[in-house]
Amino acid sequence: MKEIFLCSICNVSNGGCKEDCAYCTQSHKYKTGVKIYKEKPLEEIMKEAKYFADVGALGFCLVTSGRSLTSQKTEYISRAAKMIKKEFDFHLIACCGSADKESLKELKSAGVDSYNHNLETSKDFFPKICTTHTWDERYKTCENAASVGLMLCVGGIMGIGESWKDREEFYKAVSSLNPFTSPVNFYIPNTALPIKEDVMGRTEAIECIKLAKSYLPNTRLMMAGGRETVFGSNQKEIFEVGIDAIIIGGYLNAQGDEPTSDIDMIRKYGFDISVVCH
Repeated sequence: MKEIFLCSICNVSNGGCKEDCAYCTQSHKYKTGVKIYKEKPLEEIMKEAKYFADVGALGFCLVTSGRSLTSQKTEYISRAAKMIKKEFDFHLIACCGSADKESLKELKSAGVDSYNHNLETSKDFFPKICTTHTWDERYKTCENAASVGLMLCVGGIMGIGESWKDREEFYKAVSSLNPFTSPVNFYIPNTALPIKEDVMGRTEAIECIKLAKSYLPNTRLMMAGGRETVFGSNQKEIFEVGIDAIIIGGYLNAQGDEPTSDIDMIRKYGFDISVVCH
């Protein structure tokens, strides 16, 4: 029976980002009104970790705002990682922006298992959604993470104005990195953001998942942002066409359904919940 892996996000710093990614509510350029904080208290991180461990999540991702993994962020995430690993048997992920090898080595030694850094879209389309850093910088960070022995979590976002060719080129690039996990995100419209695309239709979204699976047959495909927005309460098809994992509990600044509701839904569809990382 198919098993669905549950992953959770801990937003440890939020907002105030100087980058201009057109799909992101954390950019200070777009005045989206999100809360701004630099370092969530470690005690609060541990409370969130316990909550998600108790509901059955196996993945726990520490996410920071901003372009890069600075020395200060590296020290902070390393402290959090050591505390989490001492108490919980998570597959621990860090998502902290562009990073060099030395910083990534430090995260790995602290207990981080995977590094999440999304390519977001094709190399050709990327300059249309971000001008403050390059697609190549993102790709290099992924290479750096793999080179120090971290597993890769690399995906992107659909429905931001890209063409189908862009999606194909994007997944060719993702497959070249051979990621352990690939998040599939769908754009959630926000009036403060410059992207004015509507919510993607269900049929097109299913085709995007199928495309991802065709390029990444051995990668864990994780449905992330936009799952509830695009698919509502009828989500069985996403698992049937290739999704192996979901984010539970919310997506940085977008609220998700209650984790227990997601778990009940998965079991109702006849799938099991993963109990071991594999």
